[in-house]
Amino acid sequence: MPYKIQKTEEEWKKILTPEQYHILRESGTEAAFCGLLYDNHKDGKYSCGACKTPIFASDNKFESGTGWPSFFQPISADLLELKDDRKFGMLRTEVNCATCGSHLGHVFPDGPAPTGLRYCINSEALMFEENK
Repeated sequence: MPYKIQKTEEEWKKILTPEQYHILRESGTEAAFCGLLYDNHKDGKYSCGACKTPIFASDNKFESGTGWPSFFQPISADLLELKDDRKFGMLRTEVNCATCGSHLGHVFPDGPAPTGLRYCINSEALMFEENK
């Protein structure tokens, strides 16, 4: 199924920083405890860093101790595309933006109630807009 927002890789390179491009378009990962949003405690919305689609709300963010922003659920499940990721000799579930296909992070089954999920998302893959 085609994404709602489609750009060539050259177009993405023009609008993303090199670090954002590496994470969002090449499925990279930032170093733990280095991202600007992992320790953010403000109220607001977290959007895809590539297409700006709102994906997570601050009400669903929690402290996982992993060094990356962690959420127990998205605003809506249809905002995400989940894929098997077998890199590095393990099976993980990759989390991508359903609007543009950009890589956001991974989801793990070790989060808090009510979902038991931990969406472990790269800070560089997100944009934050504080509630006013």
